[in-house]
Amino acid sequence: MAENESTPQSKAELVARITREWDALQAAIAGLSEEQLTAPGDGGWSIKDNLAHIAAWEQYMLAAVLQGQTAAQALGVAPETLQGLDDNGINDILYRRNRDLPVPAVLDAARLSHEQVMQTLARTPFEDLPKQFKPDRPEPVIEWVIGNTYDHYREHRLYIERLK
Repeated sequence: MAENESTPQSKAELVARITREWDALQAAIAGLSEEQLTAPGDGGWSIKDNLAHIAAWEQYMLAAVLQGQTAAQALGVAPETLQGLDDNGINDILYRRNRDLPVPAVLDAARLSHEQVMQTLARTPFEDLPKQFKPDRPEPVIEWVIGNTYDHYREHRLYIERLK
């Protein structure tokens, strides 16, 4: 979450923040050519790679945080593959998995993933979101939702705007 931003206190506030940042992200990529979307930026990631990354983490959040799958199941990897990996290691797995996808497939996946998140949140009681993610993970579910939606959209939108 942005430093000056408090945790949403209602589902309407959460959805409004997600929608605002999603719309800003979409505005940042609107009208970009395939060449612009696939040109590597700092660290080698293109705008397309950033969009695939966002969608992959949304899918992880849906599967692991909101549907109770293990991290390995949610990421589609063997449990031993995850041993000792931090977020950067997981990001590398996701990047390698998605880097060769064509632009239309990534744009469709990002749109579909966002729609799935919004549909899932519509069905999820707001009262469930402050609950602990898992017994061994003290973070509340809402922190995962924020971190994989509007905070993530903002983080990557700012990066994308620098690449344009």
